[in-house]
Amino acid sequence: MRFEQLHLSPALLRAVAEEGYTTATPIQVQAIPHVLEGRDLVGCAQTGTGKTAAFALPILQRLAGQPMHKPRPIRVLVLAPTRELATQIHESFQSYGRHVDVRSTVMFGGVGQEPQVRNLQRGPDVLVATPGRLLDLMGQGHVHLAYLQTLVLDEADRMLDMGFVRDVQRIVKALPKVRQTLLWSATMAPEVAKLAAELLHDPVRVAVTPQATTVEKIRQSVHFVQGKNDKRDLLDLVLRDPSFTRTIVFTRTKHGANKVVENLHRVGVVAEAIHGNKSQGARTRALDNFKSGATRVLVATDIAARGIDVDGISHVINYDLPNIPESYVHRIGRTARAGAEGIALSFCDPEERAFLSDIEKLIRLRIPVAARLLPDRPAGQVAVQAEEARRPAPRQPQHRQNRRPGQSAAQPGPRQPRQGPRPGQDSPKRHAPRPGAFV
Repeated sequence: MRFEQLHLSPALLRAVAEEGYTTATPIQVQAIPHVLEGRDLVGCAQTGTGKTAAFALPILQRLAGQPMHKPRPIRVLVLAPTRELATQIHESFQSYGRHVDVRSTVMFGGVGQEPQVRNLQRGPDVLVATPGRLLDLMGQGHVHLAYLQTLVLDEADRMLDMGFVRDVQRIVKALPKVRQTLLWSATMAPEVAKLAAELLHDPVRVAVTPQATTVEKIRQSVHFVQGKNDKRDLLDLVLRDPSFTRTIVFTRTKHGANKVVENLHRVGVVAEAIHGNKSQGARTRALDNFKSGATRVLVATDIAARGIDVDGISHVINYDLPNIPESYVHRIGRTARAGAEGIALSFCDPEERAFLSDIEKLIRLRIPVAARLLPDRPAGQVAVQAEEARRPAPRQPQHRQNRRPGQSAAQPGPRQPRQGPRPGQDSPKRHAPRPGAFV
């Protein structure tokens, strides 16, 4: 469906065309009419499906059609879990709203508050914020939300993962009870559904894919390795392929991200890290260099990566598998954006087998095993092939708590005498054989 058929104003259609878009995505087709009508909405959409425009465009149209008040009150609040995502949303409002008289601003922690306070004093119509900085400035009396009309919670699942649920509840208490609320999430875990039930009134539900499925145009594969040294060597090997033109590498920890960058520098690969310990200026520079092509490889943690909205990402590499299965969906969604195709590779060592099993249960897909690339290691090859052979078929997803590598999901029972291999070693009893793994 073309944007002209969604009853958007000529000013918005002009801005959309200038951004290079003519045809609306499925989530935009479903959501825009309901948001224009003022309905509460729950949207389940993966990254790269156009969900930001699905709420920004109708919100801009509703604001532009209202009479102007002086001083301007904040009429729309968008909450995002990370600085990068908040910045991306703010930039979208600026791009789509360039031909209408609607002001927006963004604020987040990690930087000085004075410029953000000055922007608030200019009277923005739309405020995009992370929960922590918003509560801080609300407590100082700089933010007034008495005239708020619309609340947007973006990446609600990540908001909960990061422990922001109480912050969100405190913010909501300060808002008018009569308002429009939009909740967006790439996955619809039970905790997200509970939050939606608390905050929304008779919401419309829209979705473009079944919850927790992965984007169909992403070619996924898993590479079995024996340990960290194999991961380092394998990453060096695959990045020699010139088709890896713009690659994101995900690690589980900040220290791990820094270590990967150091290793890549040693072999002549231009790479930068982006994570919570980096200053906002360093994160912005790393992201800008990645967008411009000055940096070929961006190494990121899950939290920092939520705001990475870059076209043309050719590959996503899970250097460490995530211990939260839903994070896998978000990670690989960085590629195959805006209808393009993409490739996602995952490195899996023996301590991450349980994480892989959880991911496959969630996405209801057995991830194909890639061909062997590293030189054979006879003793280790047998062990890794045996481990791959015991992978279970995907089952229906079940909620489980975060676990450390190698930690069992089962509750501890009566202590039994140890039999067989020690924890972290291969167990010969779990699953039927399957060939094809590689080191």
